[in-house]
Amino acid sequence: MQQHPYGFGEELRRRRLAADLSLEQLGKRVHYSKAQLSKVERGLKRPSLELARLCDTELTADGALARLLEPAGSPMSLPAPGRDDEVWLMYLDKDGDSTLQPVKRRSLIAVGAASALSLQLGGDPLPVDTGAGTLVEASRMLFDQFRRIGQAATPRSLLSALIAQTHSLEQLARLAGPRTRNELLVLASRYAEYTGWMAQEAGDDRTALWWTDRAVQLAHGGGDDALAAYALVRRSLICLFGGDPAQATQLAEQALHSAAAPRVRGLAAQHRAQSLAVTGEHSAAMRSLDQARELLAADKAGSDTPTLGASHVPDVVAMYTGWCLYELGRPRQAAELLDRETAELSAHALRARARHGARRALAHAAAGDIDQACVITSELLSSAAAVDSATIATDLRRLARLLARHPRNVGVREVAPQLTAVLPRHS
Repeated sequence: MQQHPYGFGEELRRRRLAADLSLEQLGKRVHYSKAQLSKVERGLKRPSLELARLCDTELTADGALARLLEPAGSPMSLPAPGRDDEVWLMYLDKDGDSTLQPVKRRSLIAVGAASALSLQLGGDPLPVDTGAGTLVEASRMLFDQFRRIGQAATPRSLLSALIAQTHSLEQLARLAGPRTRNELLVLASRYAEYTGWMAQEAGDDRTALWWTDRAVQLAHGGGDDALAAYALVRRSLICLFGGDPAQATQLAEQALHSAAAPRVRGLAAQHRAQSLAVTGEHSAAMRSLDQARELLAADKAGSDTPTLGASHVPDVVAMYTGWCLYELGRPRQAAELLDRETAELSAHALRARARHGARRALAHAAAGDIDQACVITSELLSSAAAVDSATIATDLRRLARLLARHPRNVGVREVAPQLTAVLPRHS
């Protein structure tokens, strides 16, 4: 724990008394019982980060209580990008499971390593005027379909197809003319980036980072350097989910201050806001969200390459504002905003509905509306089970812990076993 003249319980009691609030009065405001708060103040019960943020808000502590719970360890260690001597092999089992393993390039046996597509083409150049444009267009349309399928399927079920398509586009690019080659490489980079995201959703951060770095290399080969900054955004997100908001903020700021396109910088500002919210910096987080909205609004529409970042959320900044408000200990405001924005999500976007539904349920539970939180949880569980996301499971575990504080609630008793059932794969 960070050094402080008071322990958490002592500091909470000092600030509560300074605000002239009794244990019962503060308990009603943060939806904790008088007995629970008393145990926290006396050091008999470990406080949750959620409680610290709620008390920060009610006692106008500006994140001081939440910061007492931040670990003082070293920053999260991320692998260095761009190891050219390493490739990955995917093993496909007949039951549909797949695993990825890193292998040194020099250790690969040449037989069977070549793409079937390149063998069929026999090394002949692609016709420049016949079919090249159609090929790029068809591959782009296929990518959009992969993104759509990714909203309703498990990430592991997509990985093999995404990897194969990425390699196929690379092989086609080798045989194409200069203009078509660049278009194919940039499109391959988007496939690689999405492969990285699906790997993270499957709970494999190392593979996610490898594919993100590969995406940067492909994009650079196609004359598009935007992904270099976007890779920082992706690494920032991995750090945030890994419990290192300080490094997440630093990485997002590097991308934000780069010369990247407005959309990439807008996404960086958005993730910077999330990281700042986790550390209780309300004003800085809100400013970063305002910056994100301005940058994303300045993004030029009609790009020939797929959109980076969320594409199934109508107002992504509003949605993440709701999540930031929750992290900042303002669950009632968060719940109202998330209710409104979640209602705008497409019915087929199961991944988005599960992700933001979990956050919506958390906000209602933290605001004391346990019955509504249980209703929302019951509605999202089928979607959460279908997409089997490691990042969504992180929020579902938080939700399970929060609901467990209300064992006598009828709704909690009904939904708790169902909620527990979707968690073991990512525990």
